[in-house]
Amino acid sequence: MMSFGKSVRCSPRLRQIAGLAGLIAMLVAFAAAGDKPAHHKKLPPEYALLMGTVWSAESRPLPGVAVKIRRSEDKKARWTVVSDGRGEFAQRVPVGKADYVIWTEPKGRKTVETTAHVENDERVDVGLHLTE
Repeated sequence: MMSFGKSVRCSPRLRQIAGLAGLIAMLVAFAAAGDKPAHHKKLPPEYALLMGTVWSAESRPLPGVAVKIRRSEDKKARWTVVSDGRGEFAQRVPVGKADYVIWTEPKGRKTVETTAHVENDERVDVGLHLTE
């Protein structure tokens, strides 16, 4: 082993700090190497958003209800989402003019259906009010 002068003794705490500094420097170098110029970053796809709430006959939000969504010209549901703890649901749909049929078929209750019209990249809010 080659020696280039006197060995320097340092405390364990100083070794920890030096090791941490080296690790941080390495992480910064990897992060900088992975960055691409802003003009190379891919933009997220555009979308419209259908949002809604499922309401009970007593006008309370209903969680855990399956909501189906399809374009008006389609026969079958293209998307199925479940209402969250506040009875709310959301589904991204393609940008552009389109009509959507939104419905739910809860067990022991009458099917409830509504429509939503989308023009562009916008948010459309709907409500599904269940009856007994």
